[in-house]
Amino acid sequence: MENENKPKWYFKNWSLVISFLCVGPFMLPLVWANPHLDKKAKIIITAGILVLTYLLVVVSLKSLKTINAYYQSFSI
Repeated sequence: MENENKPKWYFKNWSLVISFLCVGPFMLPLVWANPHLDKKAKIIITAGILVLTYLLVVVSLKSLKTINAYYQSFSI
């Protein structure tokens, strides 16, 4: 009976952070299913994850363009 009040492992903060690091924005359903977060917190976390994901995509694309330009300079 004591386990009923204890939150599931996938609703704990550490598991949400690890899941974001592993699968990125695909962990958002875990945030919205979490009964311990209020709606305001869910919206803030979702916005933060989406902004961070967007920035990481932009930086990755810029890096790929730089690498491509570097290797293009070696071609004859």
